[in-house]
Amino acid sequence: MRMNQLIDQARAAESNGERDRALELYEEAFRQQTRAGHGAGIADLLRWMSTIRRDQGDLVVAEELAEASLAVALARAEAPAAAAAENCLGIIAQFRGRLADAEACYWRARAGAEACGERRLEAMIEQNLGIIANIRGDVEGALMRYQAALQVYRQLDDAHMMLRCLNNAGMAHVDRGDWTAASLAFEEAFAMAEQLRDTTMLGNIALNRTELYFKCGDYERARECCDIGFEISSQLGLRSGEAEAHKYFGVLYRHTSKPRLAGFHLKTAAQLARDAEDRLLEAEIEYEHALLLLDVGDNQEALQRLTTAHRLFTEMQASPDASNVDGRLDELEHTFLAVMQRWGESIESKDVYTAGHCQRVADYACLLAEDQGITGRELTWFRMGAFLHDVGKIEVPEQILNKPGGLTPEEWALMQRHTIAGDEIVARLEFPWNIRPIVRSHHEQWCGNGYPDALAGEEIPLHARILCIADIYDALTTARSYRPALPRDEALRIMERDAGRVLDPQLFVRFRALVERRPEPIRLARKQAAAVRQDVQKQHSGQQSLRTP
Repeated sequence: MRMNQLIDQARAAESNGERDRALELYEEAFRQQTRAGHGAGIADLLRWMSTIRRDQGDLVVAEELAEASLAVALARAEAPAAAAAENCLGIIAQFRGRLADAEACYWRARAGAEACGERRLEAMIEQNLGIIANIRGDVEGALMRYQAALQVYRQLDDAHMMLRCLNNAGMAHVDRGDWTAASLAFEEAFAMAEQLRDTTMLGNIALNRTELYFKCGDYERARECCDIGFEISSQLGLRSGEAEAHKYFGVLYRHTSKPRLAGFHLKTAAQLARDAEDRLLEAEIEYEHALLLLDVGDNQEALQRLTTAHRLFTEMQASPDASNVDGRLDELEHTFLAVMQRWGESIESKDVYTAGHCQRVADYACLLAEDQGITGRELTWFRMGAFLHDVGKIEVPEQILNKPGGLTPEEWALMQRHTIAGDEIVARLEFPWNIRPIVRSHHEQWCGNGYPDALAGEEIPLHARILCIADIYDALTTARSYRPALPRDEALRIMERDAGRVLDPQLFVRFRALVERRPEPIRLARKQAAAVRQDVQKQHSGQQSLRTP
């Protein structure tokens, strides 16, 4: 069979979703060209094989083939093929969450395409830059790029690329909350895909419509579309498509109160996304799984899932313009805060005398921390550490926590160990920010007589010194079995005697001034913390996705 025939059959097989067959035909054409000693068309064949490998989730081989395509094109001075290979490498980098690398490839490809007058390739690159813009939260910018690409495709009468561009535009409209525009874009793309018998795109559009109907609250239609997307992706062996379908099944089961089924699908989705090296999808799945675990009260594993999602999103924040990734990090940290608050309260439930202790300590500690220049994300994570400062008490028997009299030496040893136990628990969770010093060292004393490590002075981490002051102030101003709550001024006088012995003297001076002169921020912080929890509860009813096709 001649090379042109092989390529035509391969392209037809690829369009019909017969990827293994298409790959065989491309490989045979490649062998014919290399045996004949012809270099013409080799770069294109390598790139087409790379695309199939990428869709199958084999990004390592896909990248090797794309790099080989670029090398051949450069060696033969085939500028259009070189630009197309750069574009292919950009898509692979984007898939892996390397947004800055992807964008750099796209701009190099665009320069090459413009120099050659390759309008179709220029439009493809414009479309890919639109996807990057959408991931970064610039939905309007993404739509402008999609519209520019779509105009070129219409002029070229390129239905295959038109339907892909319409599909992307539909997702941008979903992210913008414009359900009508999204529905119209998907309908036009779906009609084109049916006409062209493009099975791959039919599955892709079905999955994107799943998200649209889910956001609209139409779970029945969302389930129908997800079934279609899952069937097509499974038949074609598209791991990212299968992963996304399992993600949506998990979300739908969570919202219909079937947590076991939801957990099964989300675990399956996460593994498929990892296999496909789809970092963005994996991050979204981990976040959805965390929300499911919150629903069933498993705060510790929810935090582990949130930590994984946070790490993945942080890895994708490769550019200062990654605003939507940054926004998702804010959203994650918002949820982190609510989970830690809930977990802190569950710890307090063992001790009848410390109801609300974690919340109050977090309020007081953040007041002083902000005064010391701790702001932004660092302050957010400091508050989280404050909520968990007594997490080790879950290993202290309740009869010791609630004993009305003094503790025996053995009981006191068990009580003191809560700082070490808490440090061990937090270490296992691998939080994105180091809260371990707060948990381990908040009972250290300025004079060196504290526990567990007998640190002294500035050997004690600053965050732990701040927490120590807040912790003692709350203990004094809260009722105990052996005494009523002390008034503010009396509590501060007692703490003043311990400044320079138990407490960092300079920090105490600042704390006293803040508490005496600015009591309002504490009440405001409590309101803000309550608002955080309400917001997270609202988020459970539906999440905005970063996912674009």
